[in-house]
Amino acid sequence: MKKFLIGDISAMYNISQDTLRYYDKAGLLPFVRKNKAGRREFTEDDLGYIEVIDCLKRSGIPVKEIAKFMDWCVKGDQTLPQRYQFMIEQEAALEKKIQELQAQLDFLRWKKWYYQTANEAGTEKVFFKEGTRQVDDKWHQKYLETKRRES
Repeated sequence: MKKFLIGDISAMYNISQDTLRYYDKAGLLPFVRKNKAGRREFTEDDLGYIEVIDCLKRSGIPVKEIAKFMDWCVKGDQTLPQRYQFMIEQEAALEKKIQELQAQLDFLRWKKWYYQTANEAGTEKVFFKEGTRQVDDKWHQKYLETKRRES
């Protein structure tokens, strides 16, 4: 079976060697063995674990939670229910984050359109309700209609 050193894994997954060492110390890599020289050696079987760890970390899951999940993986089939439930919970949390980020992106795009239109008009006063500095709701509706037509 092919063996990989930490530098190989770092290059393959674009994860720094320091991060991989940290993951090991934090308990995320309980499957990794060290060779006679004390270097971490990864096998082809370990690559799937690295992909899971990387995905979970990029999803914003705390290292402590990932370590618990990896411990379950190493324990085997008796932890399948816990791992499945963990994935259900993480999926729901990530979907919620995506919805929140989408709402923020939608608002940012509205403001981008607002400022583009204001720049073209030479003033943002075109958006205001008469005698105020409050944006008239009709402009947000116009923006939404414009976006609907574009898609």
